[in-house]
Amino acid sequence: MMTIYIGIHLFFLAWIIINRLFLPALPKQPKLSAEPLVSVLVPMRNEERNVKVLIKSLKNSSYDRAEFIILNDQSTDDTQGELERTIAGDDRFTILQGNKLPTGWVGKVHACHQLQQAASGDYLLFVDADVRFRPKAIEQSLALMQRKGAQLLTGFPAFDVAPFLSKLLVPMLHFVILFHLPIALANYTKFKAATAANGMWMMFEKGSYHKIGGHAAVYGSLVEDVHIAREVKAHGFKVVLANITMSVKCRMYDTNAEVWEGFLKNSYAGIGRSSIMAVGLILFYSFFYILPPFLALYGLFSGLYWWIFPYALTVAQRWYVDMVTNQRWYLSFLIPLQAAAMLAVLVGSMRKSLKKQSYSWKGRHYS
Repeated sequence: MMTIYIGIHLFFLAWIIINRLFLPALPKQPKLSAEPLVSVLVPMRNEERNVKVLIKSLKNSSYDRAEFIILNDQSTDDTQGELERTIAGDDRFTILQGNKLPTGWVGKVHACHQLQQAASGDYLLFVDADVRFRPKAIEQSLALMQRKGAQLLTGFPAFDVAPFLSKLLVPMLHFVILFHLPIALANYTKFKAATAANGMWMMFEKGSYHKIGGHAAVYGSLVEDVHIAREVKAHGFKVVLANITMSVKCRMYDTNAEVWEGFLKNSYAGIGRSSIMAVGLILFYSFFYILPPFLALYGLFSGLYWWIFPYALTVAQRWYVDMVTNQRWYLSFLIPLQAAAMLAVLVGSMRKSLKKQSYSWKGRHYS
């Protein structure tokens, strides 16, 4: 039985390594076939702590054909003041004031909808306020889109994980993609079920974006990034999920409470609010990723040393993902705790949904 269990973990490791081969990285030296105008669009709600670093990234961009449009989405902190002070008259920037959130719309989706209405670019790059990027990131993304003939490029950045709960939950985003998503289907077919996207970094060809109805087509979605990517595929356009971690970084949360609240609103919605899938994930991760360290301890004390191998192989899987996504290698040893935290937030999110309780984020509530 243990031999089969070890064999399954070896298969998981091999699968992750092979799956990663279909995830293209941003080119180190981008070569552009054309230099269209790119509109970089940033929704901001209560983001005063992120303004300075983001604006620095935008100002340092090496791509000259860009405009930067920022929407202050009815912030109650000093986001507006920080924007005005940091931008300091740079005419590449435009600051918009967000309108009242309409009934049924999700706040970020409505902010993105307003941003695209003010954009002049041939390409629209939606960027979250907590993202930082290297000077060539915009042209790298554009070059990969041109090379792949894609109408949407998206990817998950490298993550700066400060709070302890962030160290557990945030790196699992990369693991889930490389383990559960058949990336060949995601990047080389129009199969909608095999689709992943990340609203922190989404570059659209403008004409295709408008043909699918833009963000208005997913106005009520808490996982609008995935749903809008599916719309792109449904209209016959190409989506490319890329490894952007060498050029784009993000610090999603500063406190454990923020981590929990942020994952709570997306976890159950991200699996289509399927109780069956949730139960399946709970059983799967409990058996294959939470159980191994207990088997390893038993093996150490009983002399059955090969019982350590399942835990070692889970660490190897996690380490490989961390290596290719520019994450801290030592976090791989926390894979049992990471899996347990992921299941805990999934159960909490499912419980809220089944009880018809609302999710909260930045002072707004969503069902």
